[in-house]
Parts: sequence; structure tokens; C-alpha cells
Amino acid sequence: MTRNLVILGSSGGNLYNAGGKNPKKLLEELKCQIDAAGMELAQAQFIAAACSMDQIKPTTKADLWVWDGEDFSIAFSGPLQEVNERAAQSDEEIATSILSGNIQGLILISADPEHTNKKALQAAAQTKIPAVGTGGTSMGKTQALGVKVIAASGTTGTTNRTRSIANIAALAKYWDIKYRPAIGKTSPTTSSGNMLSRINIRGIMTASLPGFIALAITLALGKIPQLSSFGQIFDTMLSALPVIVAAVAAKQVSDMDEVAIVAGVVSGTLSVSGGIIGGIIGGILAGILVQLLFIKCLEWHFPTTTANIVAGGIAGLAGGLFVYFLIGPLALAAGNGIRELINLALQYSPILCGALAGLLIWPAIICGVYHAAILPIVLLEMEKTGNSFLGAIDMCGLVMVSAGITLANIVSPRVKGEAALAAPGFFINVGFGTFVEAAYPFMFSNKIVFGGALISAALSGAFVGFFNVRGTAYVPSIAAPTLSNSPGGFVISMLIALSSAFIITLIANKMHKKTSSN
Repeated sequence: MTRNLVILGSSGGNLYNAGGKNPKKLLEELKCQIDAAGMELAQAQFIAAACSMDQIKPTTKADLWVWDGEDFSIAFSGPLQEVNERAAQSDEEIATSILSGNIQGLILISADPEHTNKKALQAAAQTKIPAVGTGGTSMGKTQALGVKVIAASGTTGTTNRTRSIANIAALAKYWDIKYRPAIGKTSPTTSSGNMLSRINIRGIMTASLPGFIALAITLALGKIPQLSSFGQIFDTMLSALPVIVAAVAAKQVSDMDEVAIVAGVVSGTLSVSGGIIGGIIGGILAGILVQLLFIKCLEWHFPTTTANIVAGGIAGLAGGLFVYFLIGPLALAAGNGIRELINLALQYSPILCGALAGLLIWPAIICGVYHAAILPIVLLEMEKTGNSFLGAIDMCGLVMVSAGITLANIVSPRVKGEAALAAPGFFINVGFGTFVEAAYPFMFSNKIVFGGALISAALSGAFVGFFNVRGTAYVPSIAAPTLSNSPGGFVISMLIALSSAFIITLIANKMHKKTSSN
């Protein structure tokens, strides 16, 4: 039997600051969970005000959101008083649907049982259909009308996702329907295996990259005599890295929004002794536990606010304490071991090591190895020093080589029209230290250009080794040397990469033109 549901409510008072100010996202999250339970959304009436209902005025701008069978849309916009009058019309229509038996359940979100939703709720009380919802005052008044409320909670500490899961879980249990929460836009969590499949070290590291760049900036600022106090800020940032990666890991693994971030922060704070590897482990554990504990709390009929607190707090503590007491020293040793291997290789032959790293970095990124292996190692290096040997190789061997190839195609393109293709790539590489893929069209269409990229990367890598450069990419090329331990050496290495790739590509283009003309 199909269970048709109606959403009734508003952006609320406290709810406004807990997801109510973004009605589209709130309603779409509910629809996602409704679909996961195999239920149907028949109608919706949601009044979204421009501010909290606690400070509302009749003239406050508001929108009336409805469900048209395919998507949520704004049916009417205007002063709140006019929106309420328009909503009263749909209230009568919904009440008629309920009384005719077409509606089997209600989802209430800070609804208004005294005015806007009065007739619909009176019809629900008469037909005894189940209702679930949030909003302490609102739900209390709803129950006073005689509505069959099977689950009610306040909004404090909740999120759009946790409220939606709690509401649909209560209805599913009432009707004895098998329901597994939908995590993400479309895919339901059918088993713990799917949750574990979201453990992606590469994704965690990549998402955490801004924190490492911030660390490098504080290191550079600390080298300025007038800003020597930034040395202490660098130390503080260094301690925060495990917290950053733990919060990212917890959110990605659980996909439970704010409650997972809180769990990750708690876990990361306790995982600092294990470095960023410890932070990642603690965050992953917190992410797994936060979802499991939240679902278990709902099964135990905890209010949504309490379920959030228990899931976020205990999951964070459990993951963090596991690292604090058991994994921390091992995780720290693993990170130190990787850095030590790089240092040993550089001590053996820095020039050879740099040339080899430069030679291999293009095949690594083309084959998909870069983000899986090299970037995590770059961030592990940066964890201790704020910059990295492989980070310098990245900037010289990838970014500046790509810039040289694209610059050559701006100055003397192989065929007419390629200058326009090359220009954005050049400016993004130079201006932002990323988008090395801009060189792909030119590398893959000409073996000489491809070989030139490898030669230029190896040559610049040798100079990186010679000058013992530590640096980073993902920053403007002009700023990159200031974040390095050897600004002069870094500038020379970058210019060698740029000029070498530029000259070889220029020669290749001229050879192609000459061959084509013959």
C-alpha cells in the first residue's frame, strides 16, 4: 500500500537558524528520505520567511513553497500576511484530501495549528492519521488538537538531515516499513559496506588542502622580522591539522552534515598526538559511529535533539579516545617514517632524487596516481615543516611546465585557434598554481611536446634537489617562493621549468608548421 504524505510547516523560530533559512535544501532532504522509505509525497505547504518567526512582522517578506509532483517551487511571494492568506487556501485543499482518505501521514515542521495549518490538522485529528514533526511549541499545540502525534522533537541541535531521518524512521516503524536512511542525494545506505566505501583517503586529503596552505602562509609570515609572532601561530596551526582532517573525514564518511563535523572536531582534538594520520583514523571512526549511533538512538525513541547530542558527542569521543590511547604513537611513527624515507633519499643524491621525481610526476598525474599517493605525501611533509620537497616538484614539474607549454601556444600556436585554448590554462596555472591539465591537449597531440614536458620536469626537479627546495603548489606562482625554505632556489627551478617547456614546445610547433606547409 502506498503511503501518501503531506509536509506542513514554516521556517520557524529556532529552526530558521538550523536549516529553515534554506527551504529548498530542507524540503529536498525530506523528499530524499521519503523516497528511501518507499513513501510518496502528495502535497507540501511550507512558508519560508526572510527572518526568524520569533521576530516576524506582517510585512516581512515570505515565500510559499509547494510540491508540484516533480519538484518544490515557490507558488507565491510577498508580505507574510498575504502569503498566509494564500496558504489558507491550500490548507482547505489539504484538509479535503485528508478527509477523503488520500493522505496517510503528516510531516510537520514548525507548523501553525492555530491559523495557517488549522483546517488540515483538524482533519488529521478527525481521521487519526499519524503525524511526526519538530518544533516544541508547535507540536505541543498540535497534540492539544487531538492529532495522533507518534514522534515529536524540538529543533535545537538538529540538522535538516537528522530531522528528516528521524521523521521518516518514526513513520516507517509505525507502518512496519523497512527503511534505511538515504545518505547523499540519491543513494540509500543499504549496508555498513556502503558507508565504508565512502572512506577515501585521497578525498579527505584533497578537501583538507586549504588548511595546509594556511599553514604554509603562517610559516612564510613568521619569517618576516616584524611578524615574528607568527611563529607561535604556525605552531597553533600545526596542532590544528589533525582536527581539520578528522572533521573532513567524519563528514565524508557519515555524510551527516553538522553533527558529523562536531564529532570529527572532538575526535581530531583527541587525535593530535597521532598527527594527521591519527586525525584521519579518528575522523573515520567518528564518521562511522555517528551514523550508527544516531540510527540506534532513533530506534530507542530518543528525541532528535538528544540523538544528535549523543551521536555527535559519543562518536567523537570514542574515535578520539581510540587514537589517543591505542593508535596515536603508531600513526605518528608512520608519518615520521614516510618523511624519513624522503629525507634519506635526498641525502643519498638530492639531484638524482629531484630529477627522478620530476620525470615521474607527469605519468603519475596522467595515470591517476598523483592524488592517491603523491598529494597525501606532500601533506604529510607539510605537517611538520609547512612546505614539502614533493610540493616544490609539483609546482615546478607540473604547474610551471604546463604554464610553459600553454605560453608557447599563445605566442606561436601550432594551428590557428589554439592560442585561445591555451590562454586560460596559462593564466590559471600562473595565477592560482593549479590546472596543469591545460597542457594535455598539446601534450597528447604532439610527442615532442610530451617528451619536452618530461624533460623539463626532470630538469627542474634536479634543480629543486640541488637547492634543497621545499615548497608548495596550489598558490599563485609569484607567491610560491615566499612560502619556500629557499626562495631564490625555488625561483630558479620554476623559471627553468617554464623556459624549458616553452622553448621545446615552440620548436615543436614550428616543426609542425614547417611540415604542414610542405
